[in-house]
Amino acid sequence: MAKSTTKYVCTSCGYQSAKPLGRCPNCQAWNSFEEVLPAIASRGGGLGGAYGGISGGKLTPLSTVGRREEPRLPSGIPELDRVLGGGLVAGGVTLIGGEPGIGKSTLLLQVADLMSQQGRPVLYVAGEESLEQIRLRADRLGVTGDIQMTRDTRAEHIAALMGEHTPALTIVDSIQTVQVEGDGAPGGVAQVREATSTITRAAKESGSATVLVGHVTKEGTVAGPKVMEHIVDTTVFLETVGSFRLLRSVKNRFGQAGELGVFEMRETGLVAVENPSLAFLAERPLGVPGSVVAATMDGHRPLLLEVQALAAKTPYPNPRRVVVGLDARRVDVVLAVLERRLDLNLGGLDVYVNLAGGLKVPDPGLDLAVALAVYSAVVGKALPEHAAVFGEVGLAGEVRTVQGALRRAEEARRAGYRQLIVPPGLDGVSGSASVEAALGTLWQTSRGTVR
Repeated sequence: MAKSTTKYVCTSCGYQSAKPLGRCPNCQAWNSFEEVLPAIASRGGGLGGAYGGISGGKLTPLSTVGRREEPRLPSGIPELDRVLGGGLVAGGVTLIGGEPGIGKSTLLLQVADLMSQQGRPVLYVAGEESLEQIRLRADRLGVTGDIQMTRDTRAEHIAALMGEHTPALTIVDSIQTVQVEGDGAPGGVAQVREATSTITRAAKESGSATVLVGHVTKEGTVAGPKVMEHIVDTTVFLETVGSFRLLRSVKNRFGQAGELGVFEMRETGLVAVENPSLAFLAERPLGVPGSVVAATMDGHRPLLLEVQALAAKTPYPNPRRVVVGLDARRVDVVLAVLERRLDLNLGGLDVYVNLAGGLKVPDPGLDLAVALAVYSAVVGKALPEHAAVFGEVGLAGEVRTVQGALRRAEEARRAGYRQLIVPPGLDGVSGSASVEAALGTLWQTSRGTVR
């Protein structure tokens, strides 16, 4: 008889080990290993042939496979549909993660209400809260749709309900509360993996667009085995940035990953921000040295953000370099270019660089904005208010083109910025080949005066 071997699996990343470890060598999580007893492999090696007498199935040439566009179900929230690539997919499974209390359940209850008002049946599996608690939230949000709800969190029962009622939308809040018979305690590695697989199969068979809510770890990733994210079709995260909520897609089998949606939490629920650039620049001070409007890309979405810089005499032997929201190493490179190519003396100055609004954007296209903001802060002269900039800065002080240049320029024009300081080569715009040329264009001075 074959001997079963006990394995230990990290609940954070799915790393497997023959013995429990205090710290996972893959994701560095502490005390995250759980014991898993795998199924005993069947003994079929003596049935004939190297593969136990098993023959392969039918092969299908790619050229004979038909093309089919997956049907979409609009959620009623255009900003959410943007992130999902056009709406929910019938039979598709979406995993949404985020910190507790960030608004995942609120957003999904709004979607359930809008779809039920369209005459589409909705099934809501309440695993985290009682039905009375959900009713209180529904009253606060003004929900009027007839949503079918259940507190039954057995994966087999949920799959049966999906098959019997064929809802257009199924919401499971959350997947960590769903149980599968004979696979340990709820929330364990085996439970989460099997529960996700069971509900995914039910979604494909019933054609129900399914959304699973997932807990997150302190590192911000979905808790549970990593294989769970491979099973689902789409993975999105809801995060807090200042007073806004950002919904970001990191995986999408039916659309483009990296899409970004911006929401604001109000008493009536999550409300989409129609013009994020205007919202992020609403508190920008005018006529202040060290402030520059930069056209950046967060994922695939162009945004206008403010890059701020401040320079002050340092009381320390080594000047401080404090960077918030940007890549600190890229900022160090830009500062070196300013000292070497523009003779800007930063040796006795503390330099602070901030991406206003709370976003963290590792975009090389912010280099030029950082260079102009720091120069403006050091010389004490404000840059024009109507100018927007973007471009990567090379070690020779040249300004290089960046990804999505045309979309950045269109976003800046749409927001009313008449002067664009951009890399050369963009149609209809006079580009700047160097940081020095960009400063000369902004202040309409010669290179010698700029120095």
